[in-house]
Amino acid sequence: MPIARPDLSTPDPTSRWWTLGSAALCLLALLLQLPASLALALGATGIVLAVASWRRPMPAWLRVMLALAMLAAVFYVTGMRFGRDTGCALLAAMLAIKPTETLSLRDNRSLLGFAFFAPFAAFLLDQGPLTMTLGLLGICTGLIALQRLADVEARATADAPSALPRLALVGRLVLIGLPLVLAAFWLFPRFASPLWGVPERALAKPGLGDEMSPGGWLDLMADEDPALRVQFFGPTPAPGQMYWRGPVLWNYDGRTWTQAPWLQGLPPARTLRNSVQWDYQLEVEPTDRRQLVALDLPMAAPQGAHLANDYAMTVRTPLSALTRWRMQSSVPGRFEATLPALLRQQALQLPNGFNPRTRALAMQWRRQAGNDDDALVRRSLAWIRAEFAYTLETPLPGRNAVDEFLFDQKQGYCEHFSSSFVFLMRAAGVPARVVTGYTGGVYNRLGGYWVIRQMDAHAWAEVWLPERGWVRVDPTAAVAPERIYDTLEDQLGEGVDAGRLTLEGFGSVSDWLRRGWNDLVLGFDASRQTRLLERLGANGLGGAGLGVLFGIAALGTLGWMGWWLARAERERDPLLRAWRRLGRRYARLGLGREPHETATDWVRRVAAQRPKNANLLFSLSRRFAAARYAPDEGDHRALIEDLRRHRP
Repeated sequence: MPIARPDLSTPDPTSRWWTLGSAALCLLALLLQLPASLALALGATGIVLAVASWRRPMPAWLRVMLALAMLAAVFYVTGMRFGRDTGCALLAAMLAIKPTETLSLRDNRSLLGFAFFAPFAAFLLDQGPLTMTLGLLGICTGLIALQRLADVEARATADAPSALPRLALVGRLVLIGLPLVLAAFWLFPRFASPLWGVPERALAKPGLGDEMSPGGWLDLMADEDPALRVQFFGPTPAPGQMYWRGPVLWNYDGRTWTQAPWLQGLPPARTLRNSVQWDYQLEVEPTDRRQLVALDLPMAAPQGAHLANDYAMTVRTPLSALTRWRMQSSVPGRFEATLPALLRQQALQLPNGFNPRTRALAMQWRRQAGNDDDALVRRSLAWIRAEFAYTLETPLPGRNAVDEFLFDQKQGYCEHFSSSFVFLMRAAGVPARVVTGYTGGVYNRLGGYWVIRQMDAHAWAEVWLPERGWVRVDPTAAVAPERIYDTLEDQLGEGVDAGRLTLEGFGSVSDWLRRGWNDLVLGFDASRQTRLLERLGANGLGGAGLGVLFGIAALGTLGWMGWWLARAERERDPLLRAWRRLGRRYARLGLGREPHETATDWVRRVAAQRPKNANLLFSLSRRFAAARYAPDEGDHRALIEDLRRHRP
């Protein structure tokens, strides 16, 4: 009676766990790049659906309802805008629903095939080492899961080999493909722009914008991620003098400060420099914005950037990838000593009908100070030092935001201080503007560079004084130390030394490794490729020559891959591998087997020259011949071990 073949249209539980676990690992690399609320919702939904549909698939109508709910959740978070993050979120949503129909082998393979898209989609949003590691782990475990499904189906039994042999097989496949990957990375021609258009993000990453509104900076100032890294070449300014200049805000509508677009087309204002200069390189993390910061005050714009009249710097394309900028800055002796009438008018502009108490106070101070603008600045800072406090716990203001801050609350953070100070100065007839950027930094001793985090975002003021030009004034720094009630570090629960705790120990090593990844991998651009080829003696190659060189390398690696795979196919039998390794050991003594010799003839020739090994070698030869021609008889593991142990 024939033995019935077991039904393997439904994989065993272990195979399903491998499939679901591999898909989850691939999905994790993508979820970490999405907004936290959406990522948690998609991840939790995927787990619940996988458990709920373990024994039977969900009805089709319920899967359709889930898909519509997922689409609604994605567009609720990203808005009705399509970008890279929107497409990646939709892919993650579909993968979270897919486990509801993974009962058959075909369904499991389908899930793994779709899951492999997730790590590659994550690279559209982030190219960091964590994303790369999770992506590689997900792909490798997915390959192991596919191999298990194939083994289960081929053996017609649920008893598949353990994971270790499959892991070794996947490792060999990865090693086989590694030379081609390295050839593509080092030799494939690098282009200044992508070959195809990739849409921008629907949700911008945290970064300095071109406006400042009440409460708009809290999310940015609570973000501990690095915004940029700075390496100085030569003298380094004191941390208290590290003001990283960003957008300069001129226009005020009673609530929001914005840039003056027409100033972007004017040439930089004339500036008398002193002898102190700093040479440094910025490594800017991706932000999807066009604002570029520089140490106050940059001497010129680097290639690819534009310097406006107020020394705010922008770039032509969004900073959606890691970029490096070499700059020089110096402290100005006189910054625009002569203020044109049009700029003076812009620097005194105030909206009508807002903040009457501040206007009245400014007019009173002006009458008392006469023409001494510097006295007005000193009086304002003394008032802040005597009565104001620093805190992040401030309510959103009403219509007269400056009046509420100066006369009622008297506490806030840089957003409130800079905005109110500039309004007060303008009301008193002193030209003033708001400058945004970052301040300070944390020194990474391991790498010898400074890290400026998003939470170091800051806003200060510049006032124009006769014979001195624009002068930096930081009203937030005037707050007396005993009235600093809470800081960003206190809000995050890290204490007053948050910067030191963040980048000391493990944090310092982690950021140093990330910077090394940026330098070796993400920073390998066309210029780095050219320098590499010059060191290899292949300088002067154009795009066509580099393409030919890559083609030669690719053909060579593909040929090597074919030879390796053919060799592995020939030596798949462990018994045959052990016999051939024995022959190679004798070949090192000049006694290798000739292609025309049979195993018996070869043993006789070796025995004639090595009588000491004759008996053992004859025994191994007879056992090997019997095993090869009667492979189903007996256990060959003892013979394989004897062949491995024999040393001539």
